[in-house]
Amino acid sequence: MRQDCAAMDPAAHLRRPGAHYRRIAWCLPCLLALAACAGPERVRTPAAPAARAWPVLPPADPARANAVLMRALSLVGTPYRWGGNTPEGGFDCSGLVNYVYRDMLDMRLPRTTRELAALAGPTIAPAQLAGGDLVFFSEGGNVTHVGIYVGEGRFVHAPSSGGTVRLDHLDAPWWQRRYSGARRLLF
Repeated sequence: MRQDCAAMDPAAHLRRPGAHYRRIAWCLPCLLALAACAGPERVRTPAAPAARAWPVLPPADPARANAVLMRALSLVGTPYRWGGNTPEGGFDCSGLVNYVYRDMLDMRLPRTTRELAALAGPTIAPAQLAGGDLVFFSEGGNVTHVGIYVGEGRFVHAPSSGGTVRLDHLDAPWWQRRYSGARRLLF
């Protein structure tokens, strides 16, 4: 029966030629990795400015606004489809608004974002938004997008091809730069 050298003499591996080089070759990457972690303190970028405090304003008709908001939120995750206006077929932004208001309140609205923005009704300042208000966004001076305000600076919308209906924040830089106003339908 052959016995292993290491089992007989614990220091036997140290006497083998090149053993210490193999050990160093294994330890060196570990030491380098640890040294990299102990480098100079990372430069930290300042935190983004805090989002503004959005006042919570009760809608004029809380029951109707709640129906609109609950239905809009229930559609989060529905696929985007240009020209779409049903949960089964998907939504574009104005199709989502039309579907929610028609389904919950039997309210017939214009089909396009531009027509929705042109509706008669009070223009609402951002600090005066209430749940159910329509929020509009522009590019190049043209209204191109609409969503339904749900409160605390957030809105539900169908953003773009390849996306889904989702909840976003008006303070996000992309939306903040393009915000163009709001209309109140529930008063």
